[in-house]
Amino acid sequence: QVQLAESGGGLVQAGGSLRLSCSASGRAFSSSVMGWFRQSPGKEREFVAAISWRGASIIYADSLKGRFTISRDNAKNTVYLQMNSLQPEDTAVYYCAADTSPWGGGPKQAKQGAYDYWGQGTQVTVSS
Repeated sequence: QVQLAESGGGLVQAGGSLRLSCSASGRAFSSSVMGWFRQSPGKEREFVAAISWRGASIIYADSLKGRFTISRDNAKNTVYLQMNSLQPEDTAVYYCAADTSPWGGGPKQAKQGAYDYWGQGTQVTVSS
């Protein structure tokens, strides 16, 4: 099993940056695909980014490329999401998720159903 806990959310002005962290417990972390999703009020949860267990494969939502960066440190059992040039439309609860099966390619890893474990989420609010 994998237990996930996000941190690093908060209130930031437009144009600012935040780095989210997702700490994992459980032996399966280092072999898991890790993903970030977000959910804004009144909207469905959407894919943000995913990274394979060694970091060799990374995908992003097209609309976020160039502003968001996903990374991981398996020695620390942590995955990160660096978010730059934040805009009010980035306001959402951000969730990390773990997929304990092998990397299945972009279309698979962008789907919520690929992930077995989810954190509770961390709120990010971007003011204009």
